[in-house]
Amino acid sequence: MKLVSIDTIPGRTFEALGIVKGTVVQTKNVGRDFMAGMKTLVGGEIVGYTEMLNEARQIATKRMVDEAEALEADAVVGVRYGSSQVMQGAAEVIAYGTAVKFLD
Repeated sequence: MKLVSIDTIPGRTFEALGIVKGTVVQTKNVGRDFMAGMKTLVGGEIVGYTEMLNEARQIATKRMVDEAEALEADAVVGVRYGSSQVMQGAAEVIAYGTAVKFLD
């Protein structure tokens, strides 16, 4: 499955099949939260949160691809990611784009 953030694929023509998306809500665990609190005292990257969000993006991307495959798509164009806080200590990550079928 080809995934691109642009709205076209140079040299290819395609038919839009529809919007596809994948979402996941991730929470922090107590250990990560405690270590993040300690890190705020000295500054720098909070590696535990970076890893958590990377994992969440991977899960959301896979779910989006699964939706596209169910439509028999060849690619997803215009791929975007978003995130929001759902509640204290929990964030939603969404991946979305347009599933397309190649005509050539």
